[in-house]
Amino acid sequence: MSQYDAVLFDFDGVLGDTEQIHFAAWREVLLPHKIDLTWPFFAEHCVGVADKDMVEIARRLGTPEPAMEVLWPEYQHKKDLFRRLVALESPIPDATVELIRSLNGMKLAVVSSSTRAEIEPILIRAGILDAFSTTVFGDDVVNLKPHPEPYLTGAERLAAVRPLVVEDSDAGEASGRTAGFQVLRVDAAQNTAQLVRAELGI
Repeated sequence: MSQYDAVLFDFDGVLGDTEQIHFAAWREVLLPHKIDLTWPFFAEHCVGVADKDMVEIARRLGTPEPAMEVLWPEYQHKKDLFRRLVALESPIPDATVELIRSLNGMKLAVVSSSTRAEIEPILIRAGILDAFSTTVFGDDVVNLKPHPEPYLTGAERLAAVRPLVVEDSDAGEASGRTAGFQVLRVDAAQNTAQLVRAELGI
């Protein structure tokens, strides 16, 4: 474990499996605008992007394209729907909860492009928010992933020099690597605990 002095976790797709929930919420609010968002398109083009960029991507699927000022207010409806859906069942696997609690000797952070209002209640419900020394959300930085600012901010707050970044998206991996950090790429949230334990040698 001496190779790293901190672990910086993305949230969506890493700590929690919420991408399908985000997709369901976006799909519901976009359908009245005749935008038929599909999961394959969402998974390829929309995971890990900023919400305003997501709306712009979705807008281009419309025929005709709705104006941005018409579609952007739907983002608030999407956030409300996401909070209702995610409250039905915790998206964080039990193995990940156990992992976070077992890393009490390391400095930990959550670094996510999602908003604090979306993610903090999930971490509180899982009982692991206090395990993180700091959290960096989309509303805490000027530049979102793939810009390095989110991970640079997390490392600076932890006074970490050799942090391990745990990511699942191209944008997140680019953010961590551009910040100069080692990145562990995970393929699914249910595999995060096993992959992180193997990387840390615990």
